[in-house]
Amino acid sequence: MTVLEHEAPAAAQPTWRGRFPYNEIISLLDVNRPFNLAESTSQDLTFGDVLDMAGLETLRGLKLGYGRSAGSVELREEIAKACGVPAEQIVTTQGTALGLFLLAFEVCRPGDEAVLVTPCFPPSRDCLRGAGVTVREVGLRFENGYRLDLDAIAASLSPKTRLVSLASPQNPSGVRTPRAAIEQLLALLQSQAPQALLFIDETYREAGYGDEAIPESLAALHPRIVTGASVSKALGAPGLRTGWLTVPDADLRARLVVAKMNTVISGSVLDEALATALLRHREPVLAPRRRLLAEGLAALAAWCEAERERIEWIRPDGGALCCLRLRADRFDDAAVSRFWDLLPRHELQLASGAWFGESERVFRLGFGYLPPDRLAPALSALSTVLDAAAK
Repeated sequence: MTVLEHEAPAAAQPTWRGRFPYNEIISLLDVNRPFNLAESTSQDLTFGDVLDMAGLETLRGLKLGYGRSAGSVELREEIAKACGVPAEQIVTTQGTALGLFLLAFEVCRPGDEAVLVTPCFPPSRDCLRGAGVTVREVGLRFENGYRLDLDAIAASLSPKTRLVSLASPQNPSGVRTPRAAIEQLLALLQSQAPQALLFIDETYREAGYGDEAIPESLAALHPRIVTGASVSKALGAPGLRTGWLTVPDADLRARLVVAKMNTVISGSVLDEALATALLRHREPVLAPRRRLLAEGLAALAAWCEAERERIEWIRPDGGALCCLRLRADRFDDAAVSRFWDLLPRHELQLASGAWFGESERVFRLGFGYLPPDRLAPALSALSTVLDAAAK
């Protein structure tokens, strides 16, 4: 466990620019690379896939005016069914990312504190710093399977804490936080940070494997909880840019709607109509995708077993992603640098742990984006890179 404290930067500059060159981040998001093992979603749906769904026969009559800042009624009703909360508690956003920023700027003010569980999706950190708060990072450890460290969180809480932020399953590790641990965390907030909200990013919640049971959303567990999710990951439609927050507090919900109106006005009415249809058919869409994720995970598990002398991995609980680590007894610092230098020569793409608050010895590998007939050659190419890097 590590706990880091960061004061907000004086200038409102994107905090990743100094640490991660912009061109490297763009390269990271290049989905056209032949062996793209960096992508964190499952395979993309097509526009035709969604158009074939019942309920879109009247799409030609859709008026392309401004939508509602809170989100269309139909979309919020479908989200509410998935999350187990009333539709009025839903605020739609342009992906979970916008929800993170709106929440940070409405809940936190300069002088406040926020606790961030890391490693994490980078905007989770940057939105808090942009809001001007002191960010106390609680770093979970690879050695402990990235399991939630309640003692470390307790040590970081104070009466100044306004927000505690975590993801379940996590990005980049795919590790879930059990409901019992969330209940313990809520008790800590009650005693040590009575004004704090708990934000839980549930973007990967429904991205399960085969017929495994999917945990219910935590949105209805406690009034102190705000959850976020989207159609991007489990459902494979990141291009629709449709996400949401579940917000029990009516005053905060109203402020978030106004903040959204003052930034992006509303979501795209076309995106919201397509997302509504997708959510209405989410189980028929999710079932085959979960089978593909199970196949991809099995292939990765077999590869990790074959490469156990050179890499370590943490088996994910959900999502299309997981964390691997180059073994220190086989790869010194120079070999780690060679590893990253060699990847482009083999048309391979991985996400460096440094992007998420980890070391470069750790990397996120996505096993759900490539089709099965491409995943095996990609892993074989990765073995070739390990051969060359270790020399």
